[in-house]
Amino acid sequence: MVTLVLPSSSPPAPRAAPLTTLNPGDVAFGVRGDRMETLLGSCVAIVLTDPRRSIGVMCHIVHSRQQPAGTRPDPAYAEAAVEAMYALLRARGITPQMCEAYVYGGGNMFPALFTRSHVGADNSRWVLDRLAHERIRVLQVDVGGYVYRRLAWTVGPELPVAVSIPV
Repeated sequence: MVTLVLPSSSPPAPRAAPLTTLNPGDVAFGVRGDRMETLLGSCVAIVLTDPRRSIGVMCHIVHSRQQPAGTRPDPAYAEAAVEAMYALLRARGITPQMCEAYVYGGGNMFPALFTRSHVGADNSRWVLDRLAHERIRVLQVDVGGYVYRRLAWTVGPELPVAVSIPV
């Protein structure tokens, strides 16, 4: 006896998009449909994507100051994080300078202690200066203030979404 199995007329269930949750010092790469998210205080996240938004990288920077001499590159530090992002893009044939950027975070989490300069402002300034120096077009900036930000992005045509959470 032969049993013939015909394909179902129902469409296949959509695949759940992979979710990457970035912790401080993480750098992640995704393709269209992949989801990335992180929670920011004084830290800063950069999202870089090609203009068609078919790929993207995100990082979660903790420190804009120089990394201690003689240590291995640590993407918790801004310079190493940006270089790691660039390497992920170049490995896929994407020139970082052809990408578009989004920048979030850099809040003053202790406004009673730091009324002028604070680490969040230093982090934001470093990131924006670096992107300007590299001539990378920044499409959106949401930095500063006295809030945490929950950042989420699904690689694709939609913009990253940052939701403010008051301190």
